[in-house]
Amino acid sequence: MAQIVRDGVRLVYEVAGSGEPAIVLVHGWTSDRSYFVPQVERFSRSHRCVSVDLRGHGESDAPEQEYTIEGFADDVAAICDELAVKDAVLVGHSMGGAIVLAMSVRRPELTRAAAMLDPAILFPAESQALLAQLAPVFAGPEGLATLKQFFEGQFFLPTSDPALKTRLAEAALKTPQHVIGSAFANLAKFDSAAALQALTKPLLFVGAEPAITDVVRLRELSPAVMVGRTVGAGHFHQLEVPDQINAMLERFVAIAGS
Repeated sequence: MAQIVRDGVRLVYEVAGSGEPAIVLVHGWTSDRSYFVPQVERFSRSHRCVSVDLRGHGESDAPEQEYTIEGFADDVAAICDELAVKDAVLVGHSMGGAIVLAMSVRRPELTRAAAMLDPAILFPAESQALLAQLAPVFAGPEGLATLKQFFEGQFFLPTSDPALKTRLAEAALKTPQHVIGSAFANLAKFDSAAALQALTKPLLFVGAEPAITDVVRLRELSPAVMVGRTVGAGHFHQLEVPDQINAMLERFVAIAGS
């Protein structure tokens, strides 16, 4: 574990392995860097892997402030600057998918390519209304109870491992509530369509079940996007079916790194 301090906030990260291009792994909402352990184990054999704890998550500091996608992206970029990482493959899960998308546009010199694993972007119309309703609830007195229900109801399949489901739901509840509410509200506001239109880097999208991204719209905005989907896994597919995710990432890194 290592750390930097940015804007007075301690940001924790971990580096494993060596080799180019570097792979930067960005977790999602109410998660931490441990959610990419299977990917670090695989790719650190041949690449430098940088996994981060986002501001407000894991072992990083969680000040009372707004938690925006752009702010998260700038934090990850600052860690890359600290490590002299450039031209990296960025891999983001869920909210982390939005973050690597924003970072690829804001700091293109740091980005060779971006992979989004079931990213929280381009929500279908029926989901947008739910997001608007939930954002203030997560910040209110029923926020943690609502998070538990939302987590268990939205992110897993009937076939998902019950122990994994329980572990991840309990871990999510350890995230400070002011971070939960602010990050969710700002994720709902993030203009992923504009970012996709501005993106000039190779892009991989890997969906899960049930779908949370409008893939038709994604293809319209980013015609060159590579699209995949995991089989038999819910939202946390990088943990449920790491072999499927790792195989797709391996091919994408090989193409993007050539």
